[in-house]
Amino acid sequence: MRRRKMLRMLGLAPLAGGAVLPGTAGATTATAAAFKGRDFFAELGVRTFINAAGTYTSMTASLMRPETMEAIRYASRKFCMLDELQDKVGERIAAITHAEAAVVTSGAFSALTLGMAGILTGKDPNKVRQLPRLEGTGMKTEVICQKGHAIGYNQALTNTGVKIIMIETREELERAIGPNTAAMHFLHINADRGKIQHEEWVAVANKYGIPTTIDIAADVPPVSNLWRFNDMGFHWVAVSGGKALRGPQSAGLLLGKKHIIEAARLSMPPRGENIGRGMKVNKEEILGMWAALEEFVSIDHDKEYQVFQERIDRIKAAAETVKGVTTQVNHPKLGNCTPTLNISWEAGAMKADGNQMREALRKGDPSIEVMGGKDNLSITAWQLMEGEDRIVARRVREVLQESKA
Repeated sequence: MRRRKMLRMLGLAPLAGGAVLPGTAGATTATAAAFKGRDFFAELGVRTFINAAGTYTSMTASLMRPETMEAIRYASRKFCMLDELQDKVGERIAAITHAEAAVVTSGAFSALTLGMAGILTGKDPNKVRQLPRLEGTGMKTEVICQKGHAIGYNQALTNTGVKIIMIETREELERAIGPNTAAMHFLHINADRGKIQHEEWVAVANKYGIPTTIDIAADVPPVSNLWRFNDMGFHWVAVSGGKALRGPQSAGLLLGKKHIIEAARLSMPPRGENIGRGMKVNKEEILGMWAALEEFVSIDHDKEYQVFQERIDRIKAAAETVKGVTTQVNHPKLGNCTPTLNISWEAGAMKADGNQMREALRKGDPSIEVMGGKDNLSITAWQLMEGEDRIVARRVREVLQESKA
């Protein structure tokens, strides 16, 4: 009965019913189609799609809430001094995140580079101009990182001129610390791949007087992560603004000790002759990021998670109507913490593989983006607008059915 009822529901108008997330009221596919004005994407021939994949940069991450857009529109109509705005917004963001200081950056990658620059140069303008040339400057040259935390985005650190020293055990860590050690860097999303956890990492660093840094780019929710690592004693924390926070995609946050944030800002616009001149954030992004953060910490995240779960359950039920299909819902704990549906199938059950199914979803009307590989489809609901889960459920079922051997 449950499946038959679900099939009847899927046959209804795709935007009927559905829970409304905080900040998304009225932002449905139907209202989007009814927006007045110029359709720039249509003019350019740029494909738009339903995002059932996640907050990927290549897919333009997330959609901003109305509160964020209101702040951006407000900022676009007035002039102000960039540094003064960063000062005032930074104070508000620092208060929310339990940091001594904060600054809006051009993404989490920029926050990593600027935070490391702040550690290396301090407030010495001569050193600021010398980055990324460290030899002969008196600046330290090494950052220690666990092997399980080695990812490509660590290039944001090496862009300052430092080299990464990889270790695995506490004994190796303590042997690696020396006069050239500038910082010890931690990657939260890979915490389970390292042998040293957050508290011990900070404790060892404090023992030797070494600054600690942490990348939590995609690691909210939970909302408490915004202040957890500042409370723990990390010297700075880098966060992406355009993912779950739903701020401007090109914005991020650098949170941490006041003297390091002040030093990092010497490598930021409006100043030139520095490593971060190209990492500009405008007044619209700064105000938008503040508004997005305020809204993010105010919403009921348990209720929001339940909405995501209900949407995933609807898609899951639709997929399960296809014989030979198996589904599993995962709940990541360290990053991208949202219900994630994995759809797989028995060997020989399908004539099309996962990549071909993804292409069929992409080329359908409406276009839908999901993740996965040759043997599976991976779907999230946290970037779906109201009612889009019904569309995804219907199209996934159709594509699976059409792909049967």
